[in-house]
Amino acid sequence: MIDATSTEMQAMTAGGQQGGDFLERIGKSDLVTLTEIEWDRFLDAVITGYCDHLRALASQDRTGFEPMTPEVTF
Repeated sequence: MIDATSTEMQAMTAGGQQGGDFLERIGKSDLVTLTEIEWDRFLDAVITGYCDHLRALASQDRTGFEPMTPEVTF
């Protein structure tokens, strides 16, 4: 990601934490040793954590999103 915003950085941290939590649960820290299924679940944890955090921030403060909402005129 180029020039991530502070919000995106916070979301990356949250996603990374969820990925780390998954690795702790399965008792592995070396990504090379993950099976294909474990790798998929690791990525799911990271991506879900990232997206969930962005959604949570958006629900708290919509001001940054209002300018992105196009007005439709008929």
